[in-house]
Amino acid sequence: MTSRVAVVDSKEDVDKAFRKAVALIGGLDDLNTGENPVTVKVGIFNHKEGHHHTNPEVVNAIAGWFNRAPVIYVAESDNYKGKALDRLQKFKEVFSERVVPFDLSRDPEMRPVTIAHESLEFSHVLFDPHILVSTHVLRKAQVGSVLKNLLGLVPDREKARFHEKLTDALLDAYEAVGGIDLAVLDGTHMFVETAEGESREIETNVLVVGRDAVAVEAVGASLCGLNPLEVPVIQEAIRRGLGEGDIQKIEIVGDIEWARESCTV
Repeated sequence: MTSRVAVVDSKEDVDKAFRKAVALIGGLDDLNTGENPVTVKVGIFNHKEGHHHTNPEVVNAIAGWFNRAPVIYVAESDNYKGKALDRLQKFKEVFSERVVPFDLSRDPEMRPVTIAHESLEFSHVLFDPHILVSTHVLRKAQVGSVLKNLLGLVPDREKARFHEKLTDALLDAYEAVGGIDLAVLDGTHMFVETAEGESREIETNVLVVGRDAVAVEAVGASLCGLNPLEVPVIQEAIRRGLGEGDIQKIEIVGDIEWARESCTV
């Protein structure tokens, strides 16, 4: 795994920006094959309000790049805001014969895992030979983003029970599925939590892409003004040897200075 992370301007053309990012991190030809299905785990909490999820344009760019994959699953699980397939309709413009919505809560082929000392079952599309892509929004939050997205692998609606042991739950999930093959932070907007507990939305037009999901999380945290080494999930990921979280040891390529200015609030 290389801890090279691309940061690019996505304002004019998201597809072109994603392809530029892929080129900057050295390509992904080993992931884009005719044999490996691709699972794109999107993070969408509430489909009825807000934009606190990856934009369809970013999902479309990801799907378009994986042009050799026999099938691409755009995946989510049920939560208390609604069923997975209902929430996934936010991405209906992306769907085709090859790019299909997938319900992680109703897969008849599940595999046993242990998450935060609890026995669960995860969908088979999260494991090899599937390529796992995690994509979520850029946000200034101690819980993270592309790694926090893994809470959505839990198939039942009662995910809140893991909040008190969130770091372990997320990284146990990461290890259970064999890691994330590609992490994509959609910084079309940056979301900043206010003192009142609400989320402030700022247009930034940044795309952060890398194969080391921990490094992508760290770069995203840094762009948001956080110290990655103080973010609990990044701290624990480093301790477990799952990726690079020290911003000084990550090779950041692309439009990084522009991105830092764009994300300054």
